[in-house]
Amino acid sequence: MNIASPAGPCTADCHDCRLRKTGAFTPLGPDVLEFIRGLRAGTEVVEPGQALIRENQTNAKLFTLYAGWAFRYKTLSDGRRQILNFLLPGDLVGLQQEFGDASAHGVEALTECTLCVFQNDSLWAVFREHPRLGYDVTWLAAHEEGHVDDNLLTAGRRNATERVAMLLMHLYRRLDRIGLAEGGTVEFPLTQQHIADALGLSLVHTNKTLRRLALLGLHEIRNGRLRLLNTRALARIADYFDTPPRLMPML
Repeated sequence: MNIASPAGPCTADCHDCRLRKTGAFTPLGPDVLEFIRGLRAGTEVVEPGQALIRENQTNAKLFTLYAGWAFRYKTLSDGRRQILNFLLPGDLVGLQQEFGDASAHGVEALTECTLCVFQNDSLWAVFREHPRLGYDVTWLAAHEEGHVDDNLLTAGRRNATERVAMLLMHLYRRLDRIGLAEGGTVEFPLTQQHIADALGLSLVHTNKTLRRLALLGLHEIRNGRLRLLNTRALARIADYFDTPPRLMPML
């Protein structure tokens, strides 16, 4: 399965959205789906390395990532970059900017991305006309805050081995939940530089840690795909406790 197009071409009709049919997202009635369809301004395809949102951008749009990988990041004046989190199909992109004057972070396409683009001021209509959908958006914001908490814990208290184990477990579980695991593997387009920038490690330390975990027989990255060979050991190393997933809201 191609990570850049996990659910087939993006349809203009939300009723036929194949991503919604994965069973990972909260089911919505026909009237709500029609309302969401009315908020959309179309679709957009972004090539790898292109910006979805630039840092300090004042007119950033609101998207749902339909297919592909992207990442949120912040940079320092000397060019050093911190990847804040990775965005996968179904994620809402640009929500933070909707509540501020300018984007506090950038968002870059890691692979080719297909995006459902929403009209300006769509959130006002969501909260005004469909309060339950507005609650779902609030839940997504709180869920994203939880990811930030986990990332802060990882950067502040986990050692390099624990950080890498946590990242591998977390991304695999997220991909598996939205139906992107195939034959026990998932597409894994991250370079070691992406991993280093996400975990606050040097490139050399990242390389050594990945090789150490691979030599222990815990994971395998081959031909751009990740396979977890010993999830129990990885979970123990990362202190990662996965609870049964609830269905995720999706605009």
